[in-house]
Amino acid sequence: MNLIERNKELMRKFETMINTADEKLAEGLVDNKAPFYTPASTEPLHGGKGYLSVVHWMRKGFSDVQWHITDMVADEDKVAVKWDLTGTHDGDFMGIKPTNKKISVCIMNFYYFNKDGKVTNDIAAEGMIGILRGIGAM
Repeated sequence: MNLIERNKELMRKFETMINTADEKLAEGLVDNKAPFYTPASTEPLHGGKGYLSVVHWMRKGFSDVQWHITDMVADEDKVAVKWDLTGTHDGDFMGIKPTNKKISVCIMNFYYFNKDGKVTNDIAAEGMIGILRGIGAM
């Protein structure tokens, strides 16, 4: 399998990992030193557990949140993914009380891989605006 196909396959596993919050998958897919940022933390979160803390943060506001890959482009060290994020705003989210509105938001992310096939960085386009618009906060 070439690196492009490997990276696409890793992203399909990554999709499973974030939708199930599988810590074992996270350990295998995310480099321990990889930094991740969220509005809920002033400091970067690291590794698979750090990435899953972002997932858990989202689930506090959207208990049924799911990410679905709708498009993907890969090269030998990075993958661009177009996600469809869906969920129901049934918990507090960034200080906003539940509205029970269902959202479907298009989000773009770029994932960078090391030679071992682990995610070392995730750069997200601004999906938060779509989420806030979806729950009526904007």
